[in-house]
Amino acid sequence: MLKSMTGYGQSSGQQNGYSVTIELRTLNSKFLDAQVKLPRSFQDKELELRNVLNKRLIRGKASISIELVNDSGALNGQTVNEQLFKAYYSEFEKLAEDTGADKRDLFRLALHSPDVLNGGQADDDFLKEQWGFILAHLDKALEACDEFRSQEGASLEKELSQYIQNIGNNLEEIKVLEPERVKVIRDRIQGHQEEISRSDEFDKNRFEQEMIYYIEKLDISEEIVRLTNHLSYFLEVLADKESQGKKLGFVSQEIGREINTIGSKANYAPVQKLVVGMKDELEKIKEQLLNVL
Repeated sequence: MLKSMTGYGQSSGQQNGYSVTIELRTLNSKFLDAQVKLPRSFQDKELELRNVLNKRLIRGKASISIELVNDSGALNGQTVNEQLFKAYYSEFEKLAEDTGADKRDLFRLALHSPDVLNGGQADDDFLKEQWGFILAHLDKALEACDEFRSQEGASLEKELSQYIQNIGNNLEEIKVLEPERVKVIRDRIQGHQEEISRSDEFDKNRFEQEMIYYIEKLDISEEIVRLTNHLSYFLEVLADKESQGKKLGFVSQEIGREINTIGSKANYAPVQKLVVGMKDELEKIKEQLLNVL
């Protein structure tokens, strides 16, 4: 199942007078690049959190915000910097009056402003319980993000399948045109041969050897076979249970190599026109694969 690297997940809940809100956003990136925002009392848990993200997100640019708010007003051993609290409160109150905003949340905002609560002597059991609460909601946010990625991936899978089908359709047209292309090239060569054969310096044996060489150079039968196989393999990888964006990227490179070779060997306008169409579809594939996990 294909998955996108674009995702969003959110989870929130309350327990023992505290509420937690976790928000996770992901975008495409070659590697996992996580920006983490943790509550101050759990800064030492950042490495553990990043290990969880590495296992679950795999790749992508991730931004995760974890907010833990004391709804009960209990300080759990913390001390209040009253002077700083009053400064925050006064500033918020002035801003509220200037903007006509509601003042009901000013106390909570001032209380939870930076450096207002100090000490934080909550016991280990309480912190362990809180961290377990956070991890439970982190798991829910990650599940929501994974579901989002799967839904986006399903849309990408349909688009990629259609692009591959379009390339395949153009390839079938090239197969139909191949006998005509060969005849046009043969007639062109024979015309040149008749002109050259009138020359006194004409060497028939050498001319035939050179013609065989150039005819072989213009043959695209092997490229057609390889391109057909690459298209089939791309769809096979696309249908795999695991999302394999990197492998699809490698296969698309092989597809591009065969398309380019056919274009360089074609020497026939109708075929080259179809090659341009295939290149256009391949560019769409490469663009979409940048966002595939």
